[in-house]
Amino acid sequence: MADDTTVAGLEHLATIRNIGIMAHIDAGKTTVSERILYYSGKTHKIGEVHDGAAVMDWMPQEQERGITITSAATNTSWRDHSINLIDTPGHVDFTAEVERSLRVLDGAIALFCAVGGVQPQSEQVWRQSEKYSVPKLAFINKMDRTGADFFGVVDEIQSILGANAVPVVVPIGSEEKFSGLIDLIRMKAIYYDEKDHGETFSYADIPEDKLQKARKWRANLVEKCAEQCDELLEKFLTTGDLSEDEIRSIIRKATIARRVIPVFCGSAFKNKGVQALLDGIVDFLPSPCDVPPIIGKKPDSDETFERLPRDTEPFSALAFKIMADKHMGKLTYIRIYSGTLESGTTVLNSSRDQTQRIGRVLRMHANRQEAIPLARCGDIVAVVGLNKTKTGDTICSEDNPILLESIEFPSPVMSISVKPESRGDDEKMGQALHTLADEDPTFIVSFDEETRETIISGMGELHLEILVDRLRREFNVIAQIGRPEVAYRETATVNSDGQYKHVKQSGGRGQYAHVCMSLEPLDPGAGFEFVNDVKGGHVPSEYIPSCEKGVIKAMEHGPFAGYPVVDMRVSLTDGSSHDVDSSDFAFREAARVCFRQLFMAGHPELLEPIMSVEVVTPEDFLGAASGSICQRRGRIESMDEQGDYKVIRGLVPLSEMFGYSNTIRTLTQGRASFTMHFEHYEAVPFTLAEEIIKKRREANKIR
Repeated sequence: MADDTTVAGLEHLATIRNIGIMAHIDAGKTTVSERILYYSGKTHKIGEVHDGAAVMDWMPQEQERGITITSAATNTSWRDHSINLIDTPGHVDFTAEVERSLRVLDGAIALFCAVGGVQPQSEQVWRQSEKYSVPKLAFINKMDRTGADFFGVVDEIQSILGANAVPVVVPIGSEEKFSGLIDLIRMKAIYYDEKDHGETFSYADIPEDKLQKARKWRANLVEKCAEQCDELLEKFLTTGDLSEDEIRSIIRKATIARRVIPVFCGSAFKNKGVQALLDGIVDFLPSPCDVPPIIGKKPDSDETFERLPRDTEPFSALAFKIMADKHMGKLTYIRIYSGTLESGTTVLNSSRDQTQRIGRVLRMHANRQEAIPLARCGDIVAVVGLNKTKTGDTICSEDNPILLESIEFPSPVMSISVKPESRGDDEKMGQALHTLADEDPTFIVSFDEETRETIISGMGELHLEILVDRLRREFNVIAQIGRPEVAYRETATVNSDGQYKHVKQSGGRGQYAHVCMSLEPLDPGAGFEFVNDVKGGHVPSEYIPSCEKGVIKAMEHGPFAGYPVVDMRVSLTDGSSHDVDSSDFAFREAARVCFRQLFMAGHPELLEPIMSVEVVTPEDFLGAASGSICQRRGRIESMDEQGDYKVIRGLVPLSEMFGYSNTIRTLTQGRASFTMHFEHYEAVPFTLAEEIIKKRREANKIR
């Protein structure tokens, strides 16, 4: 890890902050982003989410619904530091946007509502950030709201998320009496001028009635700092205090090492606390030279090596987002980990072994672009010209290839069939769907050969609804939508083994293949494993891959109900071949049929996605809300209090959750809200499985 900023190029790197804002839906991410842009001088007017005027929510669907759908990137500056900011969605259906953003960021702001505290999606995005070892600071927003509890949320961050949350500011008042902050490092009160949207703020002495509380939390801050460094601990024990510079230095080191989460607070909507947050971003979150060097491997090799964050190193970058632009064509967002990039340069896509030429390099501001001649190490930019690049691909110099770790995305859990209203729009719809699938790795387009239908799969009802709406608005394709289908899976539950001979003779050369196989169910989520256990060459080595292909083909549409087969180990144990009649096709077919027979002998069962559901409701409607979960084959796991509201947490099959948003609104007079995310797969009850299989077979006959 480099900290000597005198090394050539590191002065520039030390002033870069690549950060994202992550939170539960409706915690105020976009409002905070808009205030950051306003106070840093990037925009001259505050855009409000409720007016549909937020810069970062530029899509029509975002402006109409008041939610963030796609992660928007922008660049601004504060105290001579360049801040690349990504505003991520809070809704679980758009979790891919959070995943790919966190993969390329150096730091993050974890945003919490002062009333809601740590909510389900807060936990989800926190886990995602921990997966990528992203240092974080916390901002507790909406301190002006009724029920705001700063210290209660700090406790939740510590207890629920297991983080060492350390307040560096505390609020002066709360709810309608929230008037400013106490800066615990400077030990001064901060007040914001209401006349100019809080752009002007002033430091003052801490009010007498707040002094005792301020001293208590200052002592907590100093103590937490001293714990991080033996030398400072000795000074603290001797003098009882530390200097401002010592506190800032140790908090920065501890934050980057992910041992401490500095906590800020404010009300973005009421224009309070955002400048202190910007100071925190500059003071405590890492620059590209504060994080470990990127590790990659040589293409076609498992040999790994490091590449330092330097302009002088060979160029390497990760493509983390694809976006279609009506004027520019395909934009590829990249994070540059080493080297520099100029427009007109030829680069290598090492993930696909293809060379491509960079047309233009663009600095992004939401959906607006600014052409720049050169992008440097640490930058997040968009480029034109990488038409064959996908999300997660590595872009690097031709002379020094490197392959970086790609990005893993969750599998879709819901599907619908789509067809254009006019027959002439078939090709147009196909192109549009593949453009959207290029942008969104959790959106899968497939064609069902049996039903002759185009199937689109995504992360939930809202996800698919937005994609269909984009088809209409952006591509002028009006599509007819089939009923949502759950992404069922099937698996065997007991071991089975057997054999199959594929023998056909119809004049001329025949077909011969003989395979012996065994099937073994694996733990949930283990995936598929093919094992070659053939001894003595009874099955020639050139036909082993054919057998695996046959098994994979059979697993695409399982023999039990026609759904994909998961979590199986298939071992090829023996077999025989014919010198003349054996072929790649014959062994593929033998393995396919053998697998189907053995799978049906292995007591197959149907699996369904189970969702973790949280309903927040007034106490008056607690019975109705909990009853609505139980009626949907749900299991209530816990009931808690959150201010004046009750929080019900449970597990419910996805198939029972269609239309639930309307149901819960009706039951609670519109006062309850709910969130859900995929938890795991579980076996469908036998009688219900029979009904699902029967309906699927009948539907296929009709089609």
